[in-house]
Amino acid sequence: MRVSEVFKSIQGEGTRAGRPCAFVRFTGCDLRCVWCDTAHAFQGGEERSRQSIVAELGAMAVRHACLTGGEPLLQPDLPELCHDLIAAGWEVTVETHGQRDAEGLPPAVSRIFDVKPPGSGEEASDLAYLDRLRPHDEVKFVVASQVDFDWSVEVARRHRLPERVAVLFSPVVPAVEPKALAEWLLASGIEARLSLQLHKVIWGEGARGV
Repeated sequence: MRVSEVFKSIQGEGTRAGRPCAFVRFTGCDLRCVWCDTAHAFQGGEERSRQSIVAELGAMAVRHACLTGGEPLLQPDLPELCHDLIAAGWEVTVETHGQRDAEGLPPAVSRIFDVKPPGSGEEASDLAYLDRLRPHDEVKFVVASQVDFDWSVEVARRHRLPERVAVLFSPVVPAVEPKALAEWLLASGIEARLSLQLHKVIWGEGARGV
């Protein structure tokens, strides 16, 4: 498996925001979102065995593992790594852009789908997978404009997401200020959460390994 970095930090996003977490960031992504903040993971990294990853995480005093990227579903052994971690007692989340098949991940995994609106430059077109979500999955929309926000609300409502899973909205700062997104969220009436990147609040923009 091609790994960009492994580190322990505070989960900065989603329903687990604020919790200590072990992160495995995999190398490689098949999208190029214009606002991507992890372009350093597009290339490089090192080949790691599943066993070495599990062993390194085992030395960390946390029990939540977040497998991210890049795009982790580019790693053929990802389902097996998830099985290894679950068997070792870990709570596992996988962050994915949703444009690759995630059905092979173990049922215990919480899948966090980052649905790409038009402003990303990689607008998601095939959204049929949103009708097959599990109750413990999450859907995140990162918005760079009110057009993105309105598009995302329409997608969420069409697929009845707020009735089925946690729905999160995050702003691309400085294109969208958190206050503006909060106001759009309140005005929309949609049952969703404002999700800010706590790790950037704590350690600053561009910090790595945190």
